Amino acid sequence: MTSVGREHQAGPASTLTARRPLGDRSFQVLALAAGLAVLVILLLIAVSTTQQASSWFSAEGTNVLSSNWNPSANQFGALAFIYGTAITAVIALVLAVPVSLGVALLLTQVVPYRWARPVVYVIDLLAVVPSVVWGLWGILVFAPWIQNIYGSVGSGVQGLPVLGSLFGPPTSGASFFTAGIILAFMITPIVTSLSREVIATVPSIDREGAYALGATRLEMIRGVVLPHSQGGVVGAVLLGLGRAIGETIAAALVIGSSATITSHLLAPGYNMPAVIANEFGEATGVFRSALMGLGVLLFLFTIIVNVLARTVVARTARRGRGTLWHRSPPSGRRWTCASPARGGAPRTAL
Repeated sequence: MTSVGREHQAGPASTLTARRPLGDRSFQVLALAAGLAVLVILLLIAVSTTQQASSWFSAEGTNVLSSNWNPSANQFGALAFIYGTAITAVIALVLAVPVSLGVALLLTQVVPYRWARPVVYVIDLLAVVPSVVWGLWGILVFAPWIQNIYGSVGSGVQGLPVLGSLFGPPTSGASFFTAGIILAFMITPIVTSLSREVIATVPSIDREGAYALGATRLEMIRGVVLPHSQGGVVGAVLLGLGRAIGETIAAALVIGSSATITSHLLAPGYNMPAVIANEFGEATGVFRSALMGLGVLLFLFTIIVNVLARTVVARTARRGRGTLWHRSPPSGRRWTCASPARGGAPRTAL
């Protein structure tokens, strides 16, 4: 055996456990303080608004979830506004999600980059258009134009079992459906941008492997791109849902300001952000407390949506570590590309 020189010996173990530099410790403290500050601010908002809405909760009790909203008679049931918020948000998602996902796939998987770049710029510009601009355009231009279409549709489906109850008369340019369309216009750029960024992270080797195994472009998108980006796309959709639920000015201008619960989507309605924006300036006493209570409910709903988004993204990411691509064509052949995370190797069975 040969002895190891002093210069080649390992240093003392105490250097590994020495205190970190002051800059590192200061940055850790600042980062922790910033994170805690966000939680404290959210907690203070929740506590203060709940305190101001306590008189409404105590006065109405279980009638908080009733549909009776009559400020002159001190009746402040919130069910009509909860219904309107849910209906407009669902309409916005149904209209926006297919378009957003299709545009994101088009820009990342079909169109060359030099042609997709101008479209990306336009989508990013649409995402920053102020909500009041969308609302004014909706009430001054879009609602009068689409009102005639609503009338024709309502006359055509009147008397039909399902369509008549959804799109039959009464119809109005300012309605649930108009608010849903405007909200869809507003959340489409957001969902598209987020989905495009997620889809762009799909490894090229996975797509090329799918093509090498004989997949068409559609099969590659279904078997490789969508499973890989599913979690991010779901998160983008839920973030768009949160935006649709909390949007105020645009919805207040085009929804119609009618606190009713009806199955007619082309009829005027109301939602929580709109009634808060329209009525808060003139509210006093229990009326003001009721509006603060609607704000508490809206705050709670948005928090639930965001927590649900994070949960779904995390769960989808864990489940997505399995097989990346699978194809079972009608001819009976089965081609499978296993994920490297599971230690599997690509297999082909003919």
